[in-house]
Amino acid sequence: MSKILIRGAKVLGGEPQDVLIDGETIAEVGTGLSAEGAEVVEAGGKVLLPGLVDLHTHLREPGREDSETVLTGTRAAASGGYTAVFAMANTFPVADTAGVVEQVWRLGREHGYCDVQPIGAVTVGLEGRKLAELGAMHESAAGVTVFSDDGKCVDDAVIMRRALEYVKAFDGVVAQHAQEPRLTEGAQMNEGVVSAELGLGGWPAVAEESIIARDVLLADHVGSRVHICHLSTAGSVEIVRWAKSRGIRVTAEVTPHHLLLTDELVRTYNPVYKVNPPLRTERDVTALREALADGTIDIVATDHAPHPHEDKDCEWAAAAMGMVGLETALSVVQETMVDTGLLDWAGVADRMSVKPARIGQATGHGRPVSAGEPANLTLVDTAYRGPVDPAGFASRSRNTPYEGRELPGRVTHTWLRGKATLVDGKLT
Repeated sequence: MSKILIRGAKVLGGEPQDVLIDGETIAEVGTGLSAEGAEVVEAGGKVLLPGLVDLHTHLREPGREDSETVLTGTRAAASGGYTAVFAMANTFPVADTAGVVEQVWRLGREHGYCDVQPIGAVTVGLEGRKLAELGAMHESAAGVTVFSDDGKCVDDAVIMRRALEYVKAFDGVVAQHAQEPRLTEGAQMNEGVVSAELGLGGWPAVAEESIIARDVLLADHVGSRVHICHLSTAGSVEIVRWAKSRGIRVTAEVTPHHLLLTDELVRTYNPVYKVNPPLRTERDVTALREALADGTIDIVATDHAPHPHEDKDCEWAAAAMGMVGLETALSVVQETMVDTGLLDWAGVADRMSVKPARIGQATGHGRPVSAGEPANLTLVDTAYRGPVDPAGFASRSRNTPYEGRELPGRVTHTWLRGKATLVDGKLT
């Protein structure tokens, strides 16, 4: 059917309303809407949000299809309530040319579970020595506006300045993986009491904070936009807060796992907790939650980083860094931000849909749930609570830190331009 009536949904957590979808568009929002000629979805007080947008996803294709593909990654995204994801450039080959970003973009269009917007590399081969084809990637069919060497830091200040100057011409943004490489050589976890007790190489907070401080000053000098990936320390929060008070064009993201987990978990030596940047302290977690609530941190981004079993089921030092996150992100945000009273559901929509779409210029996403807008929507059963079972993930990988942990909330339906991609928790 071309018409769908979502009956009795709490739009952004408000009073129950009906939402009528006609084709690709929201036709009407109100109470007591007619169901004539429409398929009816009984929401029963579930929360209706604009489709989620992830500014930081690793889809691994091309090159590491043993970890994830565009198909499996977008299916995972739809399962988690996402209608658009931005795919990072650290693939094989690296997405540093118009040809590679167009390949990823076309794969996204073919599979259709969510929109895929490629992120272009800042430097050739992520090597940090020579700018990649930023203009060509922007002018390609993929229309790249976000550039990042994520997984590696653009640590050369001259290269970073040039990148910021280049993208300013089309209001693009450089998304920085803030990690001073000389300060993190041999690092295995957060530098602090736990690393000292375990005898693991420490990853100091200043390695992140020093790069952020440098880059906000460069962005101010150039008058360009810089975005801070996976911000993880209380000190980083204060630098971003200062920069914003000065009117510097900086935005920042936090991952769900940095909102919930701490370095105390590393005492288990379970490599599922090995991630870049590392899990920090309880003090950092508190600061990150407060900064997301007050808007210092703009968005939640998953940093969905799938790995095959053999890359994580090994000794700590040899294990790959990263966690899958698309299918659990909303639940973690409900646990850490909504159920604690730090954000309401309108705030969640702002941090997980509206602002990431705005930062990445994702046309048609992050729009209000109102008549005339694209029908990119997510329906969430917020009363649900249950254990995380990675065996049921749509992702090709299972490296989740939440296995067996009870989390609230469950996405039951996702619509991409009016087409259901998830119905009653099952992919279509």
